Order: sequence, then structure tokens, then C-alpha cells
Amino acid sequence: MKIVIAGGHGQIARRLGRLLAARGDVVTGLIRDPAHSDDLLADGIRPLVRDLEASSCDEVVHSLAGADAVVFAAGAGPGSGAARKHTVDHRAAVLLADAALRAGVRRYVMVSTRGAGSPPPAHADEVWTAYVRAKTAADDHLMAQDLDWTVLRPAALSDEPGTGMVRLTAERSVGEITRDDVAQVLVALLDTPATAGLVLELAQGPDPIPEAVPRAASERTGGAARG
Repeated sequence: MKIVIAGGHGQIARRLGRLLAARGDVVTGLIRDPAHSDDLLADGIRPLVRDLEASSCDEVVHSLAGADAVVFAAGAGPGSGAARKHTVDHRAAVLLADAALRAGVRRYVMVSTRGAGSPPPAHADEVWTAYVRAKTAADDHLMAQDLDWTVLRPAALSDEPGTGMVRLTAERSVGEITRDDVAQVLVALLDTPATAGLVLELAQGPDPIPEAVPRAASERTGGAARG
């Protein structure tokens, strides 16, 4: 497959890119900072400088030419304020979805977050509130498009080594999930077309990833599936 990862230098994105490249997929990582190019090249990923906060839809369409799938793994990152949650976590994801439609790239996997799809807790600070609202708006936009989308909402992220054991359902995620395991699940989602139209919550759990993903695809019930 030819896969484009938005936010290609992010922690999950690089893990995903390395997994895909190692098995022979052609991976392009969209990055904002040219200084990150060498890191991606070392991972076996083709870097492409494309700032989604400053690019037009036409420019992004050009970046997606020939791709089989796109993964949105970009984020404003720790220390960013509420304004960039809107411009990156919401608007950049929307831009990528609109460009994917125009480029004819039907498969779109969104890395969302726990809490998206629900109002932020009343006690949440301004930045977390903006983040959850931005992710919710991006997810909602994507789900309204004629794309083969999957929305993945991981629990709290950790840098512990992956376990390969997860809980992947339509129910609200609790606990934690390693970034290694998120990347492994993303690979499995890309390989499982039947997960299109699903909103999935991810946390550490009892199920091996090769079993959890097809099981989630087979349980297309309730609000998890595209109506």
C-alpha cells in the first residue's frame, strides 16, 4: 500500500511509519519542519514538507496523489494553547479529509482521543476543553464525508513497551494504552477494510490485536457503525 501519514514526525506516526515501511509499504510522512526529514528517512519513510496549518486544499491534494490511504496523526502537541488545538487538531484534519475526497483517496484513519464525542468535563482546563472540542469537531466532519473512514480514540497514552493486548470496542475507553500498541492497531485497521465506518475506543485489555480488530469489525452495532 501507499500510505500518507499527516503529522509524520509525531510519536505515534513514527512508530506507525516504521511498522509499515518494514513490511514493504510505501510511506510518506507530512511534516511541518524540514529539520525532521532526516529522522523520517532513517525510519524508511519519505518526508514531505507540507504545513497543514498553512496549505491550501489544492496543495494537500497534490501531496496525496497516488495514495491508497491516509492517516491523520497530527496534533498541536504538549504546551500548545487552545488556538492551535483548533488550527491543527480540527482544521488540519478537516483539510486532509477534504483533500482526500478530491484526490480519490477513500481510506482515512483518524487518530482521535479519549473523551471526543462527549462534552468536556466541567472541571477540565481551557486547553483540554479546546482539545476535546477540536477532536470532536474533526471526527464529526470526517464521519459526514463519503470516505471509508475509521475513527480511533485511544485512552491515555504511555511510552511503555507495547503488550499487543488491547480492548477495542465502541464503549468509552478507560485506563491507558501504549503508543506502540496504538501503532500496531492502526496497521491492523488499515489492513481490515471492514472497520470502515466505525468509531472505536482503545485501551490496554485482554485481547491480542490480531483478534481484537476483526472482532470489532464484526460487531457493527449501535452507534459504532456508519448509519
